[in-house]
Amino acid sequence: MKKLVKVLLGLMLVLGSMAAPGYLSASAATEANTVYVNGNIYTVDNNFSKATALVVKGDKIVYVGNDNGALSYRAPVVDLGGKTVIPGLIESHMHYLALGQTLDQLDLFNKPKGEILALIKAEADRLPDGVWIVSQGWNNVLWGEDYPIKEDLDAVAPNNPVCLSRVDGHSTWFNSLALQIAGVDQNTPNPQGGEILKKPNGEVWGILTDTAAGLVTSKIIDDTSDARKLHRFSLADQSVISYGITTLVDAGTANDSIKILKSAYADGTLKARAYEMLLEGEDVKYINEGNKPVKDLYGGKLSISAVKLVSDGSLGSRSAWLLRDYSDRSNHVGNGRWTDGEMYRITKRVAGYGFQIGTHAIGDAAVRQVIEVQKRVIDELNIRDHRFRIEHFQIVDAADIPRALQYGFIPSMETVHATSDMNMAEDRVGPVRIQSSYAWRTILQNNGVIANGSDAPVELVNPYHGLYAAVTRQDRNGQPPSGWYANQALTREEALRSFTIWGAYGIFAENNRGSLETGKYADFVVLDRDIMTCPASEIKDIQAVKTVIGGEVVYGE
Repeated sequence: MKKLVKVLLGLMLVLGSMAAPGYLSASAATEANTVYVNGNIYTVDNNFSKATALVVKGDKIVYVGNDNGALSYRAPVVDLGGKTVIPGLIESHMHYLALGQTLDQLDLFNKPKGEILALIKAEADRLPDGVWIVSQGWNNVLWGEDYPIKEDLDAVAPNNPVCLSRVDGHSTWFNSLALQIAGVDQNTPNPQGGEILKKPNGEVWGILTDTAAGLVTSKIIDDTSDARKLHRFSLADQSVISYGITTLVDAGTANDSIKILKSAYADGTLKARAYEMLLEGEDVKYINEGNKPVKDLYGGKLSISAVKLVSDGSLGSRSAWLLRDYSDRSNHVGNGRWTDGEMYRITKRVAGYGFQIGTHAIGDAAVRQVIEVQKRVIDELNIRDHRFRIEHFQIVDAADIPRALQYGFIPSMETVHATSDMNMAEDRVGPVRIQSSYAWRTILQNNGVIANGSDAPVELVNPYHGLYAAVTRQDRNGQPPSGWYANQALTREEALRSFTIWGAYGIFAENNRGSLETGKYADFVVLDRDIMTCPASEIKDIQAVKTVIGGEVVYGE
């Protein structure tokens, strides 16, 4: 019956359009795969044009315009029923495998401390002694306290080593058994770029930040088989396409995951387009295996074309590297990962291979180092269109915003971070530095663009949370009522561009995706409401009805 209705609808639409000027007879009509009509389509082209119809042939768009024009193509007709259509969303910074891993583990995301401990106890009761319990997602700021301690975990899991990463991924909470296995105690020195937090008596607290956590995580015994990794990639893929994300930037992957991804895209197992950033150091392994940067393999589905550097930690963990002391911790400026000389040598190596570079830099000292050191390499190698990215670009000295943009750096930011961080950000940096932090409007006023994302699984991958935060500067409870530093908010058009065409620009892909125009990939999402006219409070609640990638319906009907 459904098929019959669709056929009849198609006939009605075709017959109704035959009298329209320019209509082609069936014999003269151009063949296509699918004609979509009766839509509310935001193309996100240069003029932010609207249309009612588009036509797909193969994996590309061959027509965007009105219904009559679309019906001149010979193909099955889909009536959009007036629903809103936008370009497929581009998630500009997430962690592909890590998202899948969280979907494959205990869900601790932003849960109360007592609930987390109960979950760990239940897992410890279920598992044999000695088996690692690994998860992430706790956020002590929501508990109204500083960092948790190892004894909290000892009480519920004394016989299982426990490793729980903070929601930002830059602090890790261990129990005593995990620390004992790694040989970490009060005499263990801090490695460069990390810190072993200690109590006043010198005893280890149970919290290790950034590189220090690696002293323990290197001892974890976990299922890292290719089959398990593929399962996790698949979980993440299914998650992102359910939201209408059609391209994702994987910010920091290992070389041994590349062969898994190549196989999964070659056989069609994974659907969302992936732009891979190899984690620094993994690029050497990749090149030594005879590879080079490549783009748009398997019909534009997979690119391995960038390298991710990490220059500091996070604000929530007080490991972001600042120019001056933290306002809420004297004599502490965070943890820089590299000397200028080290960053220069790494940047020159990576750029010499031909990779784009995206550098994690959250603190103002880290951002300044990236600008000054990488600009030197750009000039020396005469890279004309480098599009080096500064990932996060959160706490930035006011003078460095125009400098970064003038030199061609792209701020790759997560608007949802501002509304997650607002409960502690000003405590960390004070009332002056906060004025040039999370400063989206200032970036646009200085002729910059923003490539927007979620940093999932640090945040939920749901892009409508990021779009909502961009427009309202409010958390999902509508707080604060007037928005947090609302002068830095984006308009709806700017927010949508940040998740589409600006994201495409951030990966050199603006000519084949990011807007709905002829010749570009047929990547789009059908929404349950109009993102441009619904109440601002509803943007966060938007649902994807259908996701199309390369003309294939990969989610919905």
